[in-house]
Amino acid sequence: MIERTTTEEITEVLKTAKTIAVLGISSDAKKPGFYVPDYLFTHGYKIIGVNPELSRGSVKLFGERVRASLSEIEEPVDVVDVFRRPDLLEAHLRDLLKMQPAPKLVWLQQGIRNANFAKAVMAAGIEMVQDRCMLADHQALGI
Repeated sequence: MIERTTTEEITEVLKTAKTIAVLGISSDAKKPGFYVPDYLFTHGYKIIGVNPELSRGSVKLFGERVRASLSEIEEPVDVVDVFRRPDLLEAHLRDLLKMQPAPKLVWLQQGIRNANFAKAVMAAGIEMVQDRCMLADHQALGI
């Protein structure tokens, strides 16, 4: 698979994606892990949050119960949007690869890059975006 980097490739992802799993979602409105998915939700995307801390309290965000791990998601996901430090990504790889069906793309938010993780994801047939903000790209591209 490929790493999407061009404006055309990013535009295609943002125009065709419908369901986004947010790994590292937050309930704190001041954090990017909340306000980025909030923005995406208000622009018509379905958001499924993943955060083990929030899942313990049966928290719902954006109309969906927050899951403890990616492997708990039982519906097709177009994009897994990641808000986790680069050194923690490989710990999520197993759950990511267990997703059925597999997501079409994994998007690492701005400031997040991990070559080994990206290589493993793409080897599994999943496309990648690294070190970009979905909110900023969505706004800049006028989608």
